[in-house]
Amino acid sequence: MRITAGARNNYEIVIERDLVFHAASGMVSVMRILIVEDEKKLAGFIRKGLEEQGFTVTVCHNGDEAYTLLRAEPFDLIVLDIMLPGRDGLSILKNLRERKNTVPVILVTARVEKVERVEGLNLGADDYIAKPFYMDELIARVQAVLRRSSGEQLSVLRAGELTVNLITREVRRGKGEIILPPREFSLLEYLMRSPGRVFTRSQILEHVWGYSFDPGTNLVDVCIQRLRSQIDTGHADSLIEAVRGVGYRFRKTEETV
Repeated sequence: MRITAGARNNYEIVIERDLVFHAASGMVSVMRILIVEDEKKLAGFIRKGLEEQGFTVTVCHNGDEAYTLLRAEPFDLIVLDIMLPGRDGLSILKNLRERKNTVPVILVTARVEKVERVEGLNLGADDYIAKPFYMDELIARVQAVLRRSSGEQLSVLRAGELTVNLITREVRRGKGEIILPPREFSLLEYLMRSPGRVFTRSQILEHVWGYSFDPGTNLVDVCIQRLRSQIDTGHADSLIEAVRGVGYRFRKTEETV
């Protein structure tokens, strides 16, 4: 699969038999990736390719929007175009590193000047890919960067006796292993990443299911109930709290990591 540039602002995915990527990696994922790319069609292609590998993907088309989002929400990796409306990619990268934010960043650009590549790497980028590129190459780079950065602190979430391994997808509370379906696993990870923070049902739907909120659905409530029954069985305290009229939050404790 290759992303090629044709006429201005016009991209297409080309499938070539010897370059089709098959998901065989150990990077299982509910890993969250932010794509910052002003070409909407290209961003859509990248999003589709990454989502097919199991990643949860958010897209921004403007540098200022991405800057605001990155100050408010955590991501596991950023695919960052350099030339953007608003803040450019290099200034976003520089600000992240100045704030000691070590989220992995892969720079993407149509410009291939050596000085630009060097500047991006010197500012703290983890990798660099130039347009046009093969989609399977980008996926391989994403997986490689995540493998390099996924130490114990990044790959395991803890809250008291509950541990969630983001790489092996192993969930335990106390001595018991908990087998979670993919959706419940994604929901648990999303809540655990921001203990104490209240998420609305629409936010949960957008980030876990990937579509906008339908006020008439009880999808989130049903999934929360299933998740609670799995992680709270045999324990006196519930780790997921309902905030009446707002949504849900993961209970914050001194041991939450």
